[in-house]
Amino acid sequence: MNAGGRRLLRLLPHHHRRVFSSQSLPPPPAAPRRRVVVTGLGMVTPLGCGVGPTWSRLIDGRCGIRALSPADLKVDGFDETVVMHTYEQLSSKVAGVVPCGKEEGEFDEETWVRSKDHRSIARFISYALCSTDEAIRDANWMPEEPEKKERTGVSIGGGTGSISDILDAAHMICEKRLRRLSPFFIPRILINMAAGHVSMKYGFMGPNHAAVTACATGAHSIGDATRMIQFGDADVMVAGGTESSIDALSIAGFCRSKALATKYNSLPEASSRPFDCDRDGFVIAEGSGVMVLEELDHAKERGAKIYAEVRGYGMSGDAHHITQPHIEGKGAMLAMTRALEQSGLSPNQVDYINAHATSTPLGDVAEANAIGSVFSDHSTSGALALSSTKGATGHLLGAAGSVEAIFAVLAIHHGIAPPTLNLQKPDPVFHGGFMPLSAPREMPIRAALSNSFGFGGTNASLLFSGPP
Repeated sequence: MNAGGRRLLRLLPHHHRRVFSSQSLPPPPAAPRRRVVVTGLGMVTPLGCGVGPTWSRLIDGRCGIRALSPADLKVDGFDETVVMHTYEQLSSKVAGVVPCGKEEGEFDEETWVRSKDHRSIARFISYALCSTDEAIRDANWMPEEPEKKERTGVSIGGGTGSISDILDAAHMICEKRLRRLSPFFIPRILINMAAGHVSMKYGFMGPNHAAVTACATGAHSIGDATRMIQFGDADVMVAGGTESSIDALSIAGFCRSKALATKYNSLPEASSRPFDCDRDGFVIAEGSGVMVLEELDHAKERGAKIYAEVRGYGMSGDAHHITQPHIEGKGAMLAMTRALEQSGLSPNQVDYINAHATSTPLGDVAEANAIGSVFSDHSTSGALALSSTKGATGHLLGAAGSVEAIFAVLAIHHGIAPPTLNLQKPDPVFHGGFMPLSAPREMPIRAALSNSFGFGGTNASLLFSGPP
């Protein structure tokens, strides 16, 4: 300590002098590395409401994409002329819409959206609540004891929140009706309110977290929740993503950025074509995917059903462009490599990859290049199954990563890799044994990788293996 520091120390009261002590503190305790498993699954997708209907329809090669109608645009407060003009101006008129109704495999709006108790709950929150309900029932995890609730957290993110509510509020300003703005406006649009409502409904008092990383949100939410369990912040985490972005403003915004498919407006089921030469953009979609993650010993002690283990979580940034990936897929390579390194597995021990591939001309090639670089000879051996399930679901944006992570887990659980729909003429980047699946493949799957990449160059890879 120099002379000035010593003079200052003499002037301070004695009880403040310890701040300047040269005595070092002991190091923090070593962070525990706890193993994390998947014990519950829940989903709402364009293929159906529930894991069972969605998975069976995916494997059967069915598609959840349909033609948009003016009613889908959620502009009820505008006059019919404005609604029709808006609809006609949209260059993309297809979407992956969640089927609604009271039949099996349909989303019941009366239960989740329209009751008086749901005035503060926007549609993206309702999807999260519905998929969470299925996941925790599947996991048989609805604790009553305060101690168990305190050790259970929530990590559910979203991409855009409720843009339709924002549009309605802006319309009120234009019509000088601002005093009629709902007091629930802010709680309806905040993305973290999906996690908040889940926490409040079930009394979960562990970490309450919401990732917002565009189309990588669902994967980051699951990966972050895994880290929270590994670090000891919780024993159980409810994790995933949710999205409800089928509205006039969201679709118009993606149309203006030239991100959406436009070639197949008259043939909706053919519009999402990952890895196909005739692809021209992604198909906007909605839904939610949630999984229950649990510390391994905790799951074993209560006799929980274990679907898979989370073996690796890799993250990276492209540092390249606001919407476009690097053509060589450098960020994707880093995310996959880091997930593999963390897992302790070698590339040739991965049997299935659920690709992010959204059906965009540049993005699909960049990811294929990255997979070829990381998996090298294994990618061309014919032993590595590769597919993009977005041909069946469209792109669920903030929910895509969690829905596709569930597909990867189910691929391990059922021993079947799902197909890529509409793959009629594969992109020239593929050759020999390096070829996406155009039909489901029954095979033992030891480990499966799920990729998710988002605008802003944010990347996440989740690596799952069979139950320990």
